[in-house]
Amino acid sequence: MKTQLSTLLLTLLLAVPAAAATSAPSAADLDRTLARTVRGGHVDYAGLRRDSGGLDAWLAAAAKVPEASFTGWPRDERLEFLLNLYNAATLRLILDHYPLESIRKIGPFWDPNKAWKLPVVAVFGRKATLNELEHELIRPVFKEPRVHFALVCAAKGCPPLRSEAYAADRLEAQLDDQAKAFLGQRAKNRTEPATRTAYLSPIFKWYMEDFGGSKAAVLRSLRPWLPAQDDWAVEWTDYDWTLNEERR
Repeated sequence: MKTQLSTLLLTLLLAVPAAAATSAPSAADLDRTLARTVRGGHVDYAGLRRDSGGLDAWLAAAAKVPEASFTGWPRDERLEFLLNLYNAATLRLILDHYPLESIRKIGPFWDPNKAWKLPVVAVFGRKATLNELEHELIRPVFKEPRVHFALVCAAKGCPPLRSEAYAADRLEAQLDDQAKAFLGQRAKNRTEPATRTAYLSPIFKWYMEDFGGSKAAVLRSLRPWLPAQDDWAVEWTDYDWTLNEERR
C-alpha cells in the first residue's frame, strides 16, 4: 500500500511542472507591445521594428505549446490563443519585409496573395501559413463569424487592430467591441435608409457563408451593430490594401 501511495505521489509531483509548462502562454508581452505601438488601429511599424522583443517573446512562447495540451483548453482560451497568434504573426511578417506599401507587395507581383501562403508562424511543432491558421484552425472549428472583426491582415481596409491582446475572460466583450468599431467605420460599412441600401465591406462578400450564406442573412447577423432590413440592397465598399501604418 505504501509503495502504491509513494508511486502515486511521485507521479503527481512530476506531473505538476509538465501541466504548468503546457498551459496557455501569458499574453503580457504581446499586450504591452500592442499598447505601445498601436493607436486607433494603426501600427507604428518603425517603432515596433526597433523594439520587437515583446512580440518575438510571445511568438516564441506560443511555438512551444503542444497541440495535445491546446486541445484540452477551454474554448475561449483556444480562440484567444489563435486570434493573438494570427495577428502577432502578421505583425512579424510585415516587420520582416518593412518598409512596404502593402502586405500584397510581399512575394511576386503575379501573386498578390502570396503573403497568406508563406509558412510564417511556428505552431504545434510545424510552420503554418496565415491561411492555415484562419481557414483550418479557426473558421471551421469555432464557427464564430466575429473572428472576421478580430483577424487583422495589416491593411487599412481590415477591422482596426486592438491596442491590447485578446483575453479569454473578456473575449465576448472584445469581439462585440470589434464588431461595433468595424461597423462604425463609415468608409467601410454604412446604411442609407433613404435608398434602403447597406454599403458593406467586401469581407462580408468573401466570407458570406460565415454570416448565413446570403445578403439578407448578412444583414440579419449585423443588426445588433448596423440597422438594416433583410430586403435592403447590399453594395460593396472599396477595400483599402494600404498598410495600416501610423504616419508621424
